[in-house]
Order: sequence, then C-alpha cells, then structure tokens
Amino acid sequence: MLLDFAKEGVGGYQRVFDRSPQLTSVATGWDGIGFGYDYMPPGETSEVVSVQHTLAIFTHTSNSQLAERSIDGKFHREQVANGNMVLVPSRVGCQSRWFEWGGVIFFSFDPPKLSEAIEQPYIDLIPQFALHDPLVHQIGLSLKVVLERNEFASRLYGESLTNTLMVHLAEHYSNRKVLIQEYANGLSQSRLRCVVDYIEAHLDQDLGLSELAAIAKMSPHYFSQLFKQATGVTPHQFVIRSRVERAKQLLMKGELSIAEVAKQVGFVDQSHLNRHCKKLLGVTPKTIQKS
Repeated sequence: MLLDFAKEGVGGYQRVFDRSPQLTSVATGWDGIGFGYDYMPPGETSEVVSVQHTLAIFTHTSNSQLAERSIDGKFHREQVANGNMVLVPSRVGCQSRWFEWGGVIFFSFDPPKLSEAIEQPYIDLIPQFALHDPLVHQIGLSLKVVLERNEFASRLYGESLTNTLMVHLAEHYSNRKVLIQEYANGLSQSRLRCVVDYIEAHLDQDLGLSELAAIAKMSPHYFSQLFKQATGVTPHQFVIRSRVERAKQLLMKGELSIAEVAKQVGFVDQSHLNRHCKKLLGVTPKTIQKS
C-alpha cells in the first residue's frame, strides 16, 4: 500500500488503520509536516510504503507491550515501552502487529523538509525499531498537549518543534555524519529589523517558521538559532510577546471588546489572550481595560 500523507491526510490514516485518529494537525496548516494521535485497539497493518518519513512514538502505559514489526524486510518481535519510537524512512515498507490497547503519536514529514532543516542535500534515514529517545518523546508529548488545548495550534510553535525534531533525527539516525553548523552573534541588525517589521505587520495572521526564515533568507534551523541569539527568545515567544504588547495598547484605548482585541492581534480567542496576558504581564485583559 503506497501512501502520500501530504495529499491524503486523514484519509491515508484511515486506509491503514480503518479508523480516524483522535487528534490531528490537519487544521493547523503546518508546512510539510503531519501529526496525529490515537489510542488504538489491538490490530495489524498490511505492508505500508509512505512517500514521507514516518515516526511513531508510543505513549500507552508504564508497562511494556509485545509487538511484531517488519521494516524493510527485517522482522522484529519486541517489547515496546512507554516513550519508545519507531522510525520508518520514506519509501521503506513497514508492517506491524500489536496485541494490546495503546496510545501512539504519529509524525510524517516530506524528505525535502529534512534537507531544508539541515541545509544539506538529501540524506537517508536509517530504520529504527522500538528505541527510547527522550528528546523525541518530549517533543511528541509537547505537540500533543498543544493540539489537545486547541486544534488550531500555532503554526510557528508546531513548525519550530518539528524542525528541532528533524534536525535531531538527521544528526542521530541518518546514513552519514551530519554536521550542524553553529552560528554566533545572532542575526544582523538589518535582517532582524526586516523580520520584526514583518511580524508586527502580520500579527493577526498564523505566522510560520519557514515564512519568517524566508524573510531572513536562511534555513528555518539557522534562523531559529540566530533569532534567539539576537533577541534572547525563540521566534514563537517573540510573536506571543508582540501580540500581548499590541493587545495591551488596544485594551488601554478601550475602543474594542476583549474578544475583538484577541482576534485583531492573532490570538485564537479571548481565553488564549487571557492566559498569555496573565503569564507575561501578571494581570488579566479586563484589568488592563479598566486601568
């Protein structure tokens, strides 16, 4: 069975498992990246070959569970523990069978996205059977929590975390040594000004990491690194702070309702604005509005 999750979305998942995932990133518009979560009954799949690299992270219980898996013609009968991952490279066949209920986080990402993340030509990932990687597990759980809170989760946050994930996979699970260059001194003042001006002009939009990196004319990974060096915060944190500051100015004018302000500065809803105001300013939007 050949799948292209970028084109099929949830439909591709349904073809494999005959059910829809409980959680998906389809509505978020994350660039070249798919995310899903499901709590699945015992079952098995036929052999699946995906156009994308795919990653499964198991989140069921503290007890290990038996699974049988064939990846690229190699068969393993293994005990799968909470936090273990399985990595299946693009266009490599995988067939699985499992015997108990369990939670699974799924990632899929296009091969060109991996090359873009590390600014290097196409590389081959190496298949991985049940393997524990704390960073991969933590990124999976973080994105799951965000989508559980709000299905229209920030594209910038999602793309930033998945970019970190792809760089990590390239460094540790590829067919050759990948050297991730470290840059110092942050973005130049001119590039930083261009990015900040763009952010401030588009606060009401769902900004993406690739979008901001393109303004700076560099890859998402290096942009994230240099932006944080220059500003002291990640691009996602900077956007949130900029939205809160703009919201504060609008609330003090008293011309718009809190819900209208939230929408105008790019927050999903009033509660989203309320949470970040309390976190960054220590007060609620209503308090600011009355001051």
